[in-house]
Amino acid sequence: MLYDLLSSRDYMETERTTLAPYAMCAADTAGRRYQEDDHAYRSPFQRDRDRVVHCTAFRRLEYKTQVYVIHEGDYYRTRLTHTLEVAQIARTMARMLRLNEDLTEAIALAHDLGHTPFGHSGEDTLQEIMRDFGGFEHNRHGLRVVEELEERHPDFPGLNLTYEVREGIIKHNTDYDCPASDGYKPGQSPTLEAQLVDLADEIAYNNHDLDDGLTAGLIAEEDLLSLDIWKNAYDDVNRLYPGLDRDRRKYQVIKRLINNLAMDAVQQTLANLKEQRVVSVDGVRAVKERLVTFSPATAKENRELKNFLMTRVYRHYRVIRMADKAGRFIKSLFDVYINRPEQLPPHVQQKLSLLPLQVVVCDYIAGMTDRYALDEYNRLFMPYERV
Repeated sequence: MLYDLLSSRDYMETERTTLAPYAMCAADTAGRRYQEDDHAYRSPFQRDRDRVVHCTAFRRLEYKTQVYVIHEGDYYRTRLTHTLEVAQIARTMARMLRLNEDLTEAIALAHDLGHTPFGHSGEDTLQEIMRDFGGFEHNRHGLRVVEELEERHPDFPGLNLTYEVREGIIKHNTDYDCPASDGYKPGQSPTLEAQLVDLADEIAYNNHDLDDGLTAGLIAEEDLLSLDIWKNAYDDVNRLYPGLDRDRRKYQVIKRLINNLAMDAVQQTLANLKEQRVVSVDGVRAVKERLVTFSPATAKENRELKNFLMTRVYRHYRVIRMADKAGRFIKSLFDVYINRPEQLPPHVQQKLSLLPLQVVVCDYIAGMTDRYALDEYNRLFMPYERV
C-alpha cells in the first residue's frame, strides 16, 4: 500500500471521514447531465475544476475587466485575477470549515464565466437590449456557457459539469446577482460550498476595488479613515509597523481586512450551523436563509464599506465615462450584427439555423473580451482600420 496510487474511489472514501457532516462529499453528487465513467484518480469535483480551467470562457476572463477598461492600465483587476482571488479566499475558508475544497474551488473558478466585456456596464447594456428577447443575466449565461456554448467534447455539448457546480453557478447570490434558478430546485438553498463562494466573492471584490481605487487616484487613504472597518485595520498596521511607506501600508491594511472578514465569516458560519442544528447537506438545503454570513457587527461595517465604494468609486465620473462609452460600443456592435448579420464571422452565422438572431448575437458579444470588442468596433466603424 505504501507505493500504491490513490484512486478516485479511495479519495472519495477519505472525504467521508475527513470532511464535516454538512460538507458535500463527491461520492454523493447528483451527477452529470450526460453519463460518464468515473476517472481513475480524480473525483467528480476535481474533474469539474479542471474542465473549467481549460475551457475557452475561462481564458477569456484575462481580458474582461471588473471596473476599469483594459487599456486603463495593467495593474487593475480583470475577471481572471478576481476569480483567482475568490478561489484562494474560498478554499482557505473551506478548509477551516472542513468543507469540500474541490467543489468550492470548481464553483469559484466558474462563477464569472458568464460575464460580458466591460464589467457590469456590459451586462447592463445587454440586459436592456435583450429585454424583449429573453433577457440577459450573467449567472444564467454562465450556466449556458458550461451547459451549451463550450464545444470541447464529442459526446455532449458544454462541459457536462456535476449538478452541484452548475447549481453553484445559477444560485450565485450577491448584491449584483439574484437570478431565477428554474430546474435547480429554487426552493432549496445551495450547498455550503456554494454559499462560501458567494461571500468570498464579496470579500475579494470589495477589497480589490479599494486597492484599485486607491491606485487609480479615485480615492485617498484619508477618505477611508471615516470607515470603522478600514480604520481598525489601519490602526493595527500602524501599531505593528510604524513609519511604513504608503504603498506597503496600503497592501498590509487590505491584507488585514481580507483576513478579518474571512475569519469573522468562518466563526459566524459555525455559530449559524450550531444555532440551526445543521448536521447534514440536506439540513443545509432546508434552511432558507444563508448560513455563511458575517457577524451582525461586521456585516454593518461591510455595508458601510460597500456604500462608500458605490458613492466614491463606482459613481466616480471617470468610471461612469468608461461605463457609458463601453455601453455605446456594445449597442453599436449589436445593431450592426442585427441589421447586417452577414457581417458576423462564418462560425457564428452557422448558428442562425438553430437559434434566433438576437440570441446568437448576444452570445457572440457576451463572449468577447474587452480588447476584442474594441478591435471589432474599430474594424466596423473606423474607415482606415483593416477589416
